[in-house]
Amino acid sequence: MATAAKVVHLGSGPDEDDDALSGSESDSDSILSDDSVLPDYTPEETDGQAASTLYQACARNESVSLQRVLERGVTKEEVRELDINGMNGLMVACCKGFLDIVYGLHTCPFIDINHQDNEGNTALMIASQAGHVNTVMYLLNYFADIDTEIKDCRGFTALIKAAMTGRNDVMAALLMAGAHIHTVDSTKGKCAREWALKTGRYETLFRLRRLNMRPKAEQCCESYVPEWPELQDRVAKATADKSAREKVTQRIKNTFGFRLPRDPQDNGALDHMVRFTTSVHSPLISTGCRPLCPTSPPEVGKRRMAVPELMKKHPAQDLEQSSVCHSNGSVSHIIPSIQSAESVPTTCCAEMERRGSMLSLASTKVTTTFISRTMARRNSVFPSGCIPKIDVSRPSDATPKKEKKKKKKKVKGFLELPIWRYKEIKDEKKREKKKAEKENAEKEKKKEKDKKKAKDK
Repeated sequence: MATAAKVVHLGSGPDEDDDALSGSESDSDSILSDDSVLPDYTPEETDGQAASTLYQACARNESVSLQRVLERGVTKEEVRELDINGMNGLMVACCKGFLDIVYGLHTCPFIDINHQDNEGNTALMIASQAGHVNTVMYLLNYFADIDTEIKDCRGFTALIKAAMTGRNDVMAALLMAGAHIHTVDSTKGKCAREWALKTGRYETLFRLRRLNMRPKAEQCCESYVPEWPELQDRVAKATADKSAREKVTQRIKNTFGFRLPRDPQDNGALDHMVRFTTSVHSPLISTGCRPLCPTSPPEVGKRRMAVPELMKKHPAQDLEQSSVCHSNGSVSHIIPSIQSAESVPTTCCAEMERRGSMLSLASTKVTTTFISRTMARRNSVFPSGCIPKIDVSRPSDATPKKEKKKKKKKVKGFLELPIWRYKEIKDEKKREKKKAEKENAEKEKKKEKDKKKAKDK
């Protein structure tokens, strides 16, 4: 595990006895400034030209230029080019939220995922602090040897930074990827939970409490049973014969009771529906998004290997034909029901150049097997990856005109809706305008007649 070098001056963090902070200031403002998330540096002028280096393509968010640079080949010095803040191209893309650039760099050689800038921040720290949850998920799943426990110059990890800034989804993703919740910083000796409490992130504390109550995502496992366990008991209780006293009591409650909205109950109907819609057996999710290891669901604190690490550890045939447990424990093989993104028929579109997707950058077929269909194609309208050709032809028959609706005749003897004064003025102006146009047309006709008579004479 790599850590940043010790710095003599670590900055003035918040003191525990400092109660003089105003409402606009907070502990997180003094420790996590905006400079650590969005460093202030002068971007290069483009002049309308495409990026020629890898760093330029990353900084300008030019995915096409990045693909061209990777296709022609890159050197170690070009990949590890840094700016004045010590950030490489991947870190700049994570900082600004350039998803296409991050997707394209997962096959780039010589990329150092654990590189630290001048302040000790890594790409994972920057994306976590900025709140780019999709970038964080992709870094954890497709970049090998990523270290979640690296500390910056103040001793903060990516999890602590996510907790301090209130990035709840990022914090949950890091915990499910194996980040240690009890890791403390080197300045105050506080963990992520304590920093969330000190900075007033109460929603983050609630999310941590919920994750501790259910540390394992059982719905992502093949052994998950989609049936609601309390359904039979509740149905039996509702259909059971009630005594006269119970009927009277229930009627009084329904008549004089107040039904106030409340939060969903644990293991209740709504809670079960949410878990079922995200489960492996749910018919509401795409079959291409099935987990890689259905026997080893995500769990808080359990280290999960990325796809490149699984490819090194297991043969390609085992990964394609069977499911493996990708934690650090024992490996178990089962007969899977994984349906890869490549199994989708693409007979309607044989040209590879029309399938603009991340799969063109993938190095092996195994990598594309575990990419979900929506992410692989990056197209939710045509998830199969092939965009149909649309032929536009002019119809032979003329387009039928819409028939105007006949106005209903006003029936006398009934009440009519009142007409507003502004509407009356508007109608009067329209009538005057039509009357003036009619008079002008008549005058012009008269003039033409007079001219004709004069010519005849």
